[in-house]
Amino acid sequence: MGDRLVTARRMMAEAVGGAAPEHQLMEAARGLVAELGDPDFLPELITELASGAGETAGCAARSYGHVLGFQKLLLIDDGPGLKLRAHVWQPISDSAGREQDIHNHRSPIASCVVRGRLSMELYEPSADGGIDMAEYQESLSARDADWMLAPRGPARLRLAQTAHYARGASYALAARTLHRAWCGAAEGAVTLLLETGSERLAHTDVYSPSTTHAARVRKVPLTEDEYLTALTALSGTLGP
Repeated sequence: MGDRLVTARRMMAEAVGGAAPEHQLMEAARGLVAELGDPDFLPELITELASGAGETAGCAARSYGHVLGFQKLLLIDDGPGLKLRAHVWQPISDSAGREQDIHNHRSPIASCVVRGRLSMELYEPSADGGIDMAEYQESLSARDADWMLAPRGPARLRLAQTAHYARGASYALAARTLHRAWCGAAEGAVTLLLETGSERLAHTDVYSPSTTHAARVRKVPLTEDEYLTALTALSGTLGP
């Protein structure tokens, strides 16, 4: 196991490994993910993982192309509340980004932009005004953790905040925060995401412009070779 991997695991355990209220975990996670995303640290960590220093088989099996427009690479999985991921975003137009599904998460998260820039919108339910959406309850299939979407009827949401995050910026979101994010930068973007919290919600809420969402969306995990190749490519984009 490489030195950077050992250090990252120690930092994660010390900062967010214990029980704490959600707001405290979010604050600690935001500070930690910024440290882990430092350009003097992260490229070396990714290089170690690309050489096979981590739990390659297990992390590859939980890495895949995400339906929301990024490649999700699991870097470290040390149990509930101690998961570190890299998200490699492909660029899309702002108009296409604003057609993405709005969703929340099972756990509190913190993220840092380490390449490019990311746009985000936060939403909240609205009794009147706002935008019309179709609401779905998302759960995971028992066998292969595919996304399962059950329709819950029409809903209305109000835009609460718009944000743009450049390289080096970080943010944290409570588990139930409704949002959507996309990359409008021509060169794409990479974000480092830390999932924290000892308890995960059983399902998430998804709001879509479409009333005809597929009931099941398959996840296609990476092979070990594909995973290591993706890490090697990522290391090249983050290097000097």
